Amino acid sequence: MFQKAVKYEAKLRLAIAGPSGAGKTYTALAVATSLGSRVALVDTEHGSASKYADLFDFDVMELAPPFHPDRFGDAISMAADEGYDVVVLDSVSHAWNGTGGALELVDEIAIKYKGNTYAAWSEVTPIHNRLIEAIVGAPLHVIVTMRSKSNYILVEKRGKQMPEKVGMAPIQREGFEYEFDVFLVMDVENNAIVDKTRCKPLTGKVFAKPGGDLADILKDWLVGVDPGQMALDATDLDDFANAAWRIDGVRLGFDSPLRLSDWVQYVSTGDGYDAGHNADYLTVLSTYCSQIADGILPSQAAPKALETMADLWSSASVTIGTVAPEEEPGGNDGTG
Repeated sequence: MFQKAVKYEAKLRLAIAGPSGAGKTYTALAVATSLGSRVALVDTEHGSASKYADLFDFDVMELAPPFHPDRFGDAISMAADEGYDVVVLDSVSHAWNGTGGALELVDEIAIKYKGNTYAAWSEVTPIHNRLIEAIVGAPLHVIVTMRSKSNYILVEKRGKQMPEKVGMAPIQREGFEYEFDVFLVMDVENNAIVDKTRCKPLTGKVFAKPGGDLADILKDWLVGVDPGQMALDATDLDDFANAAWRIDGVRLGFDSPLRLSDWVQYVSTGDGYDAGHNADYLTVLSTYCSQIADGILPSQAAPKALETMADLWSSASVTIGTVAPEEEPGGNDGTG
């Protein structure tokens, strides 16, 4: 079913690539600390990011090998669970060609296929796709840095031919950069060239030592309709579920708006969804998703949701079922 397109408030997905010394980490931190007050950084570069601790306020996790892609996804989830506004992965190239990264996994898995790397990729591609899903589905801003394959060209300086290092393709799977809202390419002069963007005001721009100036443009662009307000104002179940599913943290409990719609019917009365109780649904939804985030199983959290709704509606003498259905395989909402 088609529905009217709505621009909701969004979280940034920013990728920054460049050769060593281009200023990727500095730029990532400058943008991150302008976007939010709590910044988490995953450092795969032997603690190099902490050299900027006197310039920026952030928390760091130093990630040592192996650089299995799932570890980066787990770090994103941890940052979200701990309430950070922004997470920086510095650098995500290690998830590709680092020790224990995707390329090394292919070599290891190919052994059981008698050297057939094509067959090995059938196992590694889903692992890499999980990293992409962790990035694009995260309920906080995500900034990643990527190394570029370096090359030297001869340029004329003061009448002499001098070698200069330039960035080439980012070290990650081909096309990885197109999963992001904005892709910046940094040069050795610390200029950020906007290579790809969904943010129209950034099209064709070049920023010298970018930071707050870039972040201000991005913050304005990310503004949209508040999904919580949209859910409160909804007049039918589909509109409520589509809006509520976009509230931070709700996707931890539901695979899709359809699953959320089923859950609303479950916690409702025999008469089904009632737009007059949108605020109650959101209250119960918040409690339910918090329990899921704390590791409580959906089959255990579902009865608690019923109890919470019963308490909210008791003044209206509403009778609600008390038996939670079996958890449906493949779902994560406990509605069966």
